Amino acid sequence: MLQKTRKFIFLCLGILTTLLAIVGMALPILPTTPFLILSAYFFSKSSERLHNWLLSHKLFGPIIGDWERHGVIRLKAKIISSIMICSLFSYTLFFVEVEQWIKVIVALSGVGVLAFLLTRPGQPN
Repeated sequence: MLQKTRKFIFLCLGILTTLLAIVGMALPILPTTPFLILSAYFFSKSSERLHNWLLSHKLFGPIIGDWERHGVIRLKAKIISSIMICSLFSYTLFFVEVEQWIKVIVALSGVGVLAFLLTRPGQPN
């Protein structure tokens, strides 16, 4: 019974993180790649079918496969992500009228995501 409950929780977390990754493709505050990596982990513990679906997905598969096999985020993904993060977060910081503390959170989030992306290897050893 405990094993079934654990699998169900991992399945729900996998679905949630996949949805967050999809939303993150449009919203700069949510990083897509870390959510996809989490999705792959949760699905590997709960659903072989969904894990295989992610790995064979035309858009997500290569990113997840690179991470699972080699622990890398390719240079192209880093460049695209960095450009999107910098441009969209900058827009929020300079043109959106919100409280200063919100801008600080946005800036720290952007720096944190960029730090994660840029400190990962770019190609397999």
